[in-house]
Amino acid sequence: MKTKIAKWFHAAGIRALRTVSQTAIAMLGTSMLLSEVDWISLLSASVLSGLLSLLTSVAGLPELRNSEENEDEDN
Repeated sequence: MKTKIAKWFHAAGIRALRTVSQTAIAMLGTSMLLSEVDWISLLSASVLSGLLSLLTSVAGLPELRNSEENEDEDN
């Protein structure tokens, strides 16, 4: 059971980190100059996207389903 929880946190953490990074890059891309970036909004939107990603991961992660299917085939 502990390994399933650890795998979930690992997969959900990677997914959330990617989402945070993608949000930050998208918000940076919308600014004309680096000096025009609203850093507070960028940070706020990025953190919120990470939290939403973690909450969405509660419904299930396809990465874990695929790895469980592969383990079942091996046995």
